[in-house]
Amino acid sequence: MSEMSGGWQVGPAPGRGLRPGKGGLLELPLHVLRPGRVSLALLVLTVMEAEQLHAALCYALGDKPAPEDAPECRQPVRYPGGRQKY
Repeated sequence: MSEMSGGWQVGPAPGRGLRPGKGGLLELPLHVLRPGRVSLALLVLTVMEAEQLHAALCYALGDKPAPEDAPECRQPVRYPGGRQKY
């Protein structure tokens, strides 16, 4: 979870992963914490936006080696509890 100014925090929603949405969109549930309040928000991306985000993250990671337990790119991801999600 990333902390932002004013005590706000934003990160992936626990127990929820990226999922296909309506009209070919992708939905990533986010957990938004601010002082005294917790909210769930969806980051909705087109396929192009998801590809741009993917490329930007790969670029930002640079030549850092991936952790041994990191999922392979474009393969299903298994989350704690055994559920398979995108």
